[in-house]
Amino acid sequence: MTKADLIENVYLKTGFSKKESADIVEMVFDLIKNNLEQGEKIKIAGFGNFEVKQKNTRRGRNPQTGEGIEITARKILSFKPSQVLKAAINEG
Repeated sequence: MTKADLIENVYLKTGFSKKESADIVEMVFDLIKNNLEQGEKIKIAGFGNFEVKQKNTRRGRNPQTGEGIEITARKILSFKPSQVLKAAINEG
């Protein structure tokens, strides 16, 4: 499913215009993105939790050369699905 598909579904299910539907979808994505950028957790009941986690610097290895390298610290986005979502996927 793409963003265009989401917009189309909002349009069909709500009766808003396509422009209004696109604005709604964009607003939701912007809210999620802005809160994650600020390091906040997002919990959507019945769907799951989004969280930004910090990964520390660590030693790694270049698989082609075997040479040791340092992997820099970075932030990663983590998603943990809710039990409701897991059950829905496993039943289908």
